[in-house]
Amino acid sequence: MDLTDDTPYGTGAVAASGDAPPLDPELALALAALGDEDREPFTPENLADRQERDAAVRPRPAVRELRADGRFEVAELRVPGPPDGPDVTLVSARPAGIAGPLPLLYYLHGGGMITGNAWSVLPRLLREWAVTLELAVVSVEYRLAPMARYPAAVEDCYAGLVWVAEHAAGLGVDAGRVVVGGKSAGGGLAAALALLTRDRGGPAPIGQLLLCPMLDDRDDTFSGRQMAGTDTWDRTSNTTAWQALLGDRYGAQDLPPYAAPARATDLTGLPPAYIEVGSAETLRDEAVAYAQAIWQAGGRAELHVWPGAFHGFDTLAPRAALSRDARASRTHWLRRILTRTR
Repeated sequence: MDLTDDTPYGTGAVAASGDAPPLDPELALALAALGDEDREPFTPENLADRQERDAAVRPRPAVRELRADGRFEVAELRVPGPPDGPDVTLVSARPAGIAGPLPLLYYLHGGGMITGNAWSVLPRLLREWAVTLELAVVSVEYRLAPMARYPAAVEDCYAGLVWVAEHAAGLGVDAGRVVVGGKSAGGGLAAALALLTRDRGGPAPIGQLLLCPMLDDRDDTFSGRQMAGTDTWDRTSNTTAWQALLGDRYGAQDLPPYAAPARATDLTGLPPAYIEVGSAETLRDEAVAYAQAIWQAGGRAELHVWPGAFHGFDTLAPRAALSRDARASRTHWLRRILTRTR
C-alpha cells in the first residue's frame, strides 16, 4: 500500500462523496503497516469472532501491574448497578503518597460499545495524567452490546458515577471536581452521561472530555460517506456497532439522546466540553456538529480537528508529532478545568 501526504488511504479508492482528506505523513506510515486483519471492518457476520479475538489480544493488566511497583494505589470495586441490573465493576487508581482529596477523571473506555475493557486504558491514563495533574481515575467496566443493549451501558456508567459521588471521601476524591471522559464509544457515553445526570439531577461533572466521540446512530454524515471503506473505524463498523447496541430500536425516530447524544435538542446546562476528532475520520462531522450545537445553546466547547488524523491515530502512532500535540492539548484543557475549580 502506497500512502503519502497527498493520496487517500485504505485502498486508494475514491469515496462516493469525494476523496478522503490527505493523511498526515507520519500517520500514513503507521496505517500502512497494519495488516489486512487489523483493517477488517466489523460486520454482523464477524462480530462474535471479532469480539472473541479482541478479548484474547487486548492487554488487560492485573491490579498488581497497574500499581507499578507502588507508584499507584489501585483497587477493583463492585458497586450497585442500575435498578434491575447487575453490579458494576469500577477500577479505581490514584498516585500513591498524595494527601487530600484529588480531582477525578471518570473514564469510559472505547471499543464501539462492542469491545474493550476498563483495565486496558489505565496504563496510558495513569502515565499521562495521574501524576502530572495529581488526578485520580475511575475506569468503568460497562456492559457491551449486543449481549446487553441500550440502555445497559449508559445506566451502568450512571450508577457508577452516583456511587463514586456518594463515596468520594472514602475514595479520597473531590466530588466537586469530577470530569467525565472517554474515547470513541466512551466519548459518546461520556456525552450521554453528561446529559443524563443533568436531567436526573445527579452528580454534576465540571467538564466532559470527548475524544473522537461516537455520537450519532443515523450514520449519514458527509464524513461517514467520504471515509467509507477507508478509516480504521468506517461506516460499516459504525453501523454494525449501532445496530448491536440498539437492536430493534435502530433507526427509530424517537431514540433518546442518552442513546445517541447527537439526537439531543437541548444542550443547555452542560459542563464545558473538550471535543477532538481527526479531519480524516468517519466521526468528524458529528463531533464538529456537536461542538457547534453546544455553542448555539450558549455553552462552552473547545474543538480540535487534527489535520490528516484517522480514528484512533494517537493509539496507533503514539510517537507521531500530531499525536504528541493532541495529548498535550488534552492535558492543557484538563489542567485549566481543574485549576478553575480548585
